[in-house]
Amino acid sequence: MEEAAQKLKRVRERLGLKYRHVEEATTRIANAHENDEYLVSLSRLSDIENKGTMPTLYRLYSLCAVYRLDFKEALSWYGIKLEQLPIDATLVELPRTQLVGIQANEDTEVHLPISLEPGIDLAKTEFLSRMIQRWGKLPLVLLQNMDVKNHLYGLIGTEDWFMFPIIAPGSLVVIDDSRRKIINTGWITEFERPIYFVEHRNGYCCAWCSQKEDRITLHPHPSSQYDPEFYTYPSEIEIIGQVTQVAMTLDPAVRRRPRQENSGL
Repeated sequence: MEEAAQKLKRVRERLGLKYRHVEEATTRIANAHENDEYLVSLSRLSDIENKGTMPTLYRLYSLCAVYRLDFKEALSWYGIKLEQLPIDATLVELPRTQLVGIQANEDTEVHLPISLEPGIDLAKTEFLSRMIQRWGKLPLVLLQNMDVKNHLYGLIGTEDWFMFPIIAPGSLVVIDDSRRKIINTGWITEFERPIYFVEHRNGYCCAWCSQKEDRITLHPHPSSQYDPEFYTYPSEIEIIGQVTQVAMTLDPAVRRRPRQENSGL
């Protein structure tokens, strides 16, 4: 806290700003937002600089605006590194499937169930046998071929066995939200059949889908031993998009489904 406080102080002094200048400037910001939390008073600024008092997010935002600082950098002075957010998110396993709302910069590393060796050429099939390994760190810049800016991501819940074994619990899926129309026919094998990422009244799910008028059926993989689910479209279900890529572990110990959790078994 002391180091962060001194950095803020040095920036203020370098700009030739007095305490009253900062108070006046942050008062204008607070008025613009109609929120007094943005105001940094003389006494509060003194506490921040001299006592190491941690500013609130609102006050830190105002100081960054006045000092022309990058908010992300200022957060890092207080030990909050936003690039760690995707990594920290993987420390918590969630039982239900959900969309991934965390975005990352190109230099961010995130734990994914896939690791690529340095220099690997994704176009050469002889390297594919080395691609899928245990969970490891993977820079998001390596996912450029997945079109990070134009696609959505979903994380399959650790208790979601609906499409197992094609999509295992804990997998990361890439979703093309431009493909939202359900295709009822046209495939030969189960691997060619489109898998959709959907949201219904109970949450998110990956499934094969069929549609007849306003009725959508979610078809599980037969090996999952789940029953099909039926929803009225669009009041009860939304098609987020089609799953185009999957990253998952092939470790049998991780992929083995506990038999005591199987309903009806």
